[in-house]
Amino acid sequence: MKNIPTSLVTLACLGFSAAAQAEGATEIVETVVETVQQAATPAVPTPDKGDTAWMIVATVLVTLMVIPGLALFYGGMVRAKNMLSVLMQVFVIFSLMAVLWAVYGYSIAFTEGGVFFGSLDKAFLAGVTPDSTAATFSKGVVIPELIYVAFQLTFACITPALIVGAFAERMKFSAVLLFMVLWFTFSYLPIAHMVWYWAGPDAYTDAAAGEKATATAGFLFQKGALDFAGGTVVHINAGIAGLVGCLLVGKRIGYKKESMAPHSVPMTMIGASLLWVGWFGFNAGSNLEATGTAALAFVNTMLATAAATLAWSAVEWIARGKPSMLGGASGAVAGLVAITPACGFIGPMGSIVLGLAAGAVCFWSVTTLKNALGYDDSLDVFGVHGVGGIIGALGTGIFASPALGGAGVYDYVANAVAEYDMVSQVISQSWGVGVTIVWSGVVSLIAYKIVDLLVGLRVSEETEREGLDIREHGETAYHP
Repeated sequence: MKNIPTSLVTLACLGFSAAAQAEGATEIVETVVETVQQAATPAVPTPDKGDTAWMIVATVLVTLMVIPGLALFYGGMVRAKNMLSVLMQVFVIFSLMAVLWAVYGYSIAFTEGGVFFGSLDKAFLAGVTPDSTAATFSKGVVIPELIYVAFQLTFACITPALIVGAFAERMKFSAVLLFMVLWFTFSYLPIAHMVWYWAGPDAYTDAAAGEKATATAGFLFQKGALDFAGGTVVHINAGIAGLVGCLLVGKRIGYKKESMAPHSVPMTMIGASLLWVGWFGFNAGSNLEATGTAALAFVNTMLATAAATLAWSAVEWIARGKPSMLGGASGAVAGLVAITPACGFIGPMGSIVLGLAAGAVCFWSVTTLKNALGYDDSLDVFGVHGVGGIIGALGTGIFASPALGGAGVYDYVANAVAEYDMVSQVISQSWGVGVTIVWSGVVSLIAYKIVDLLVGLRVSEETEREGLDIREHGETAYHP
């Protein structure tokens, strides 16, 4: 065999080396391209553990507001013979609404559809998994969709439960439940969709995209109505339904002739205290993140409630000569109601002014206005929640102004606080108030009439005189 020339061997080695280098260079280029592509692709937002933990706590706090908070607040104000009927109504309404929320409520309220109703795309929580997420109010920040479902569930449960105070001590249990199903479906869900449904901040990448995203939002969201935690969706909505209900059901037997004093003011005070504590989850939790805005909502909730308690007690002291514990508790709830739509938009001093106004005006509404119009709103659902919600909703438009210490309105396209027009915002708030009053009033009227035709609204005279506890539920709250 002939020897291979050294020059050929050298050339071969150089060739193999060049090929290897070329192959390595190709791999490097491919790696760089892949890295650049990954950098260019926006990262999928993942929930923050702190935000998730806060939302779990907030959901528990709102649950505490209803059971036992609202139940005890209402239960203490009725006569002893009707105590359990109120507890049972609140307890079962919470349970019933929770199931309906999962079946179709969440989907109708929080999916894209029309401007009044969402769709059934997420009926039976279809597509809601431990990995799915819900938008917050910050770009690139999300929370687990399951906790968002649970948090909004508690709102959907407490709102119908508020209504029972208006016709307490005289409405059939079956009628209460049937009405709540109809009202929840045709009043609560569409108003929640109108006010709160939007595509989320990440959809607002530029002016054109923002305009397109807003076009898919709820009707009142498009109108610019601000409602941080439910002044329209929860309180005005429930207050109007309560007013319509007490007018249609009629006055209690012996109203203004017999004593109908609360049987346990201490129980009402305990209930009001639980409402106050739970409301921090209601308001601060509505920020959906553990941020400075949640802290602002927390502080505003504390201050407005305290101010309203003082205002109600002071006005009652002047008008009647003595301040009452029942008045103090009612004033606290009035303040909580009024600050609900405003808590994340206004400053602390604005919250004090709003609380003072709510305490004074709501006292007038449950005394002077109620007596002048002659309706029997047993536990003052309209006077506190309806009127308080209206004060809060309109007050939001005033005190959200940065000139008055408010946070203003954030522009997600410009990524900055927008120039604030108080007159324009008050008009937007008036849209929210007006639409909610009309929508809830019409739906409530129709729903009550349907229920009256099917099962009848009112218990018999004998049942009302003996008490709903024994006649409707076969038990008593107290034994000799």
